[in-house]
Amino acid sequence: MGQSPETSERKDAVSYRQLSSLSPYDVRQHIRKGRYSGQTAGLGAGHLQGNIAIVPASHAEDFETFCRNNPKPCPLVGMTETGDPILRRLGRDVDIRTDVPAYNIYRGGVLDARVTSLLDIWTDDLVAFVLGCSFSFEEALIHEGISLRHIDENKTVSMYRTTIPTVAAGPFVGPLVVSMRPLDPNDIDRAVEITREFPQAHGTPVHIGDPSAIGIRDIATPDWGDATRFEDGEVPVFWACGVTPQAAIEAAELPVFISHAPGHMLVTDLASDDPACLLPST
Repeated sequence: MGQSPETSERKDAVSYRQLSSLSPYDVRQHIRKGRYSGQTAGLGAGHLQGNIAIVPASHAEDFETFCRNNPKPCPLVGMTETGDPILRRLGRDVDIRTDVPAYNIYRGGVLDARVTSLLDIWTDDLVAFVLGCSFSFEEALIHEGISLRHIDENKTVSMYRTTIPTVAAGPFVGPLVVSMRPLDPNDIDRAVEITREFPQAHGTPVHIGDPSAIGIRDIATPDWGDATRFEDGEVPVFWACGVTPQAAIEAAELPVFISHAPGHMLVTDLASDDPACLLPST
């Protein structure tokens, strides 16, 4: 397996700052060569980022249906043919095995390993799915003057399990996972309208305000990502999150399921503000 991101040290490593001005293709090349294994928020400006989910071919049809049933957390923008790791629709030379900074490997529904490459474990019976990511609408929010603290502080956005159910498909069922950003009350209506234009990246918020109303007991303790600092008067705003499939796999108990490590996305060549990024319904 690829080396754990936490233990990998390379003399030719590049920093987030060095990558921040590069094209998506160049960002992917540095990731592919093992030079960067950090979070991707803000990289590939103007281009869609994607959550990934890789399942055995025997479960691919059910997983695609799960995505179609739950378009808010799972906006489907790309998928591979069985055994083919190349995502031609998403850009120049996009290889799902190498172009994500960090992957989580689940076996029997339990997290087994975190790696930086799938070259050693990729098999010909796997199918990869790419789901639009909220990082894409964050760029639009920032452009409109709405500050996002996790980006300002170079942290991974806070993510939480909720008590909101998803629509099941085959063995895939579980709670909706949300990402949270604290906003000034004066910015909330504008943030809703901006994100309405991004159905390919989760669209509008699913909840605003009291976390307990959607089953979150302690907003200071996210299930994934980093805790987020609040300023006086700020309100938590919650968007559907592409980590939702990771919660669903606990029920599915697949022999193998591969996802991105939270915050470590696939940077594509697709324009982040183009709703046509979504795969057409089947």
